[in-house]
Amino acid sequence: MAFLGGEYEFTNSWFEDHRRIWDDLIQSLLPSKILEVGSFEGRSTCYLIDTLASQGPLSVHCVDTWQGGIEHQSGGQMESDMSAVEVRFRRNIELAISRSPCSVNLIVDKARSSVALAKLIVDGNSDFDLIYVDGSHNATDVLMDALMCFQLLRVGGVMVFDDYIWHEGLPVEVDPLRCPKIAIDAFTTIFARKLRLIPATSIRQIYIEKLCH
Repeated sequence: MAFLGGEYEFTNSWFEDHRRIWDDLIQSLLPSKILEVGSFEGRSTCYLIDTLASQGPLSVHCVDTWQGGIEHQSGGQMESDMSAVEVRFRRNIELAISRSPCSVNLIVDKARSSVALAKLIVDGNSDFDLIYVDGSHNATDVLMDALMCFQLLRVGGVMVFDDYIWHEGLPVEVDPLRCPKIAIDAFTTIFARKLRLIPATSIRQIYIEKLCH
């Protein structure tokens, strides 16, 4: 069990691998309205609250089923008790909000991303400053998340895709349709005239800026 600041309860340090890039990104963008698809234990959520809610009011919308993917199920390479993961998420974000000097409007949407994002679109949302896509690893789900999130992102806003080169630890060849990369590549290629790839040293995350609708 790992801890951040001796208070948060996390079982992994995946997000910390990208911390320096995020520090630079957040400093230049200063987002106040954030959408997160896939929150797990809330490590990125707490980071955003800790970093941004000291500068002004913050709105964060988290979408997750807390059912996990194939990799989180019994025998999977990242087998997890997803009920316990959700409990840790809620405890961690409560702590982050409790010590924030500015107000935090946190919305937790426990639903499939296709349902939650569709509702946001129908409700007329299109002004998120930052969207973090870190949900399902299946290519069809990732592509759907990308398309819907891009519609919800404001012009000039930034979208981050996690797990770009992730694949299952299978004993046989990798199934590309169960990996994010093929979907992210398809999205960034088709939308090439509407976005800018932001240079970064990480090969596990992709960062894009929206140029136009």
